[in-house]
Amino acid sequence: MIPSAHRPVIALHGGCGVMSRALLSEDEWVAACADMRKALEAGYAILSAGGSAVAAVEACVTVMEDSPHFNAGYGAALNASGQHELDASIMDGATVQAGAVAGAQAVRNPVRLARKLMEQSIPMMLAGPAADAYAADHGLETVPQSYFTTPRRAEALATMRAHDRLGTFASESEKHGTVGAVALDCDGNLAAATSTGGFTNKAVGRVGDSAIIGAGTYARNGVCAVSCTGQGEQFIRHVVAHEIAARIRYEDRPLADAARAILAEAFTPHGIGGGVIAIDQRGTISAEFNTEGMFRGWIDADGVLFVATHRDSECTLG
Repeated sequence: MIPSAHRPVIALHGGCGVMSRALLSEDEWVAACADMRKALEAGYAILSAGGSAVAAVEACVTVMEDSPHFNAGYGAALNASGQHELDASIMDGATVQAGAVAGAQAVRNPVRLARKLMEQSIPMMLAGPAADAYAADHGLETVPQSYFTTPRRAEALATMRAHDRLGTFASESEKHGTVGAVALDCDGNLAAATSTGGFTNKAVGRVGDSAIIGAGTYARNGVCAVSCTGQGEQFIRHVVAHEIAARIRYEDRPLADAARAILAEAFTPHGIGGGVIAIDQRGTISAEFNTEGMFRGWIDADGVLFVATHRDSECTLG
């Protein structure tokens, strides 16, 4: 039974520019959709028991990081040197406290490290070996690099290197991917979290928007919670997650309108793919993207679960 007047809501994305049906087997599509459902149910179980939005988005993203079907944690993209560098962040809308990690190479679940940093307050963000050392010192699981590598990510790196040699263009799904979650809890608190392996064949040391509060992740009570996916540099340039919140807060714009407008202004005219998942203080959900599709799903205020991949398509989950 929900313990307060607020009805909990949770939503997630698993990256925009989802792969063509021709590139994944039916079993892989079913498994990816099932993992999105599992992630939503993990977060919603916390919310429906009266738990915090922060705990819910952490749980949701952790499931996605443990799935081989998304570009975060296990199954993360490989950089130009054939290594994994992981970025993540989390933000509590009630306190505007946040934590972030960039370029980690050993922590199994970067979102858990981000939350640990948020709780410690200072430092709020750590990068590279220092992030992994902090994780180990604070009891978080670390793993060898080989843990993160899947055959599909190795194939993607080879494909991207071939594009570079031939001077051809890669699709959105070949280039990047991200996972993220936003939630509203029974106390009316908002939270957001984002995690990624970056884009395939990225420069060593490159950090994208998923680690940057205000760019790829933002939450503020009374306004909204946002998690972004797409070309990170463009999200950083336009501080997209915060920009959406600012348009709602200062211009009183509806959530979907604010999200749709920034994509139309900063991404679509430049041929850049992007997407966002967001929730406002009333529990309204927005999933906006300008690509062929975006892995996305939610459990709304009525407890109804929805999961989809491409535009106007819904997964059949049984």
